Amino acid sequence: MSEVINFPQLSSDDSAQGVVSTWLAHTGEQVSQGQVVAEVMVDKVAVDIEAPCSGVMTQLVEEEAAVIQGTPIAQID
Repeated sequence: MSEVINFPQLSSDDSAQGVVSTWLAHTGEQVSQGQVVAEVMVDKVAVDIEAPCSGVMTQLVEEEAAVIQGTPIAQID
């Protein structure tokens, strides 16, 4: 079963954007639950994103891409 990783809600404004600043795991890589797979930024605040489960990672957005909070950014199969 697939698990989607969404950009976190870090602002009370639902339309606020953030940036996927760094991918630490890439498409096709095996990741473990709890492993940090990306770093995102909102308003100069960096947040680590952890894998919610173990499996094979698929990136859905490019590094440095601006996305609206809540948008799917990766998938783990």
